[in-house]
Amino acid sequence: MNDPARGIPLPAIDYAYLEETMLQLLAIPSPVGLTDAAVRYTAGRLEVLGIPYEITRRGAIRATLKGQAAQPARAVVAHLDTLGAMVKSLKPNGRLEIVPIGHWSARFAEGGRLTIFTDHGQVRGTCLPLKTSGHAFGGEIDTQPVGWEHVEIRVDLPVDDHAGLEAAGLNVGDWIAFDPQPEIQPDGYINSRYLDDKAAVAALLTACKAVRDHGLPLPVDVHPLLTITEEIGSGASAALHGEIAEMVSLDISIAAPGQNTSEHAATICMQDMSGPFDYHLTHKLIALAKAHGIAHRRDIFRYYRSDSAAAVEAGNDLRTALIGFGADASHAQERTHRDALEALTRLVIAYMTSEPVARRDCRSMGSLDGFTEQLCPGDMAVPATPLPAPESFLGER
Repeated sequence: MNDPARGIPLPAIDYAYLEETMLQLLAIPSPVGLTDAAVRYTAGRLEVLGIPYEITRRGAIRATLKGQAAQPARAVVAHLDTLGAMVKSLKPNGRLEIVPIGHWSARFAEGGRLTIFTDHGQVRGTCLPLKTSGHAFGGEIDTQPVGWEHVEIRVDLPVDDHAGLEAAGLNVGDWIAFDPQPEIQPDGYINSRYLDDKAAVAALLTACKAVRDHGLPLPVDVHPLLTITEEIGSGASAALHGEIAEMVSLDISIAAPGQNTSEHAATICMQDMSGPFDYHLTHKLIALAKAHGIAHRRDIFRYYRSDSAAAVEAGNDLRTALIGFGADASHAQERTHRDALEALTRLVIAYMTSEPVARRDCRSMGSLDGFTEQLCPGDMAVPATPLPAPESFLGER
């Protein structure tokens, strides 16, 4: 007999579809503010799967997988936007000063090939430190500082001054997308910029495909949500359905010294810089991973925030959790493994097909009946030494 909290046995996932979707998304530049093409691609993927969706004014996608009950509905969210850069000034030497889009270090931009999107076309270029050639600067190339003010864009045009850049159609405010440089190894390792969060988007779409392909029953409505401004902090602050009671964000998880994450597992995040995630939803995900034998780790990220934080800070009263694919070198040359993407996809399917945390959550307000409980009185530790009577704290009268 199936445990209703666990849901149904999980089907095999279509990993070829996941990999194809991820590579196609990586090939579409989508720094924050330049996401229309990625939105159109993802909408097309949903149409092929027969999943209805709506698009907000700016391009966030809100899809719907109908469940046996409409409420309490749940959302599973990933973001289409990536890091990038923008032209800050046209320099007298015929190169471009830039500023970042999103939060990332200039040390990972150095040497990157890129495309500049002008008002009328595209120009290729390279991001370089101000002092690049050892034959010209000697040891100074090793001692110059790191920072956005210490790099510039060399454009692949015959220009060497401000006027030449202007004549070529380059302007302050032009968007810049760095090449992702994806590489997939036969042993399952995947290297690329912007796995954050296009690998998670591919995992979410693959989970949706599994639901469709196998006719999996969903206890409640599920709303796949694709946001377009997560990298600048607003993310899922809009586009949520009012009836959504639970939201699980899918994002990159950080494998690094001092962290518990692995590139070969899904990560269930207990807390990030915005605070702890919902106790009941998080522990439900842990229980699902254990029940289905899904490789997983629990972790805490001190310098990290996600779509879940944006949703709560915007005033949405909903349970939130964060799960991700383990990866190395976030916001740099990122690396993950097929194992982590498969584990994340399976965990998403398990969540979609499981019972909600509390049926009471179909109402925004209610009585104590059906309210969740974290610590039962009988489970609480009893002090080894009995506490003194309240009067003893008052001293002698």
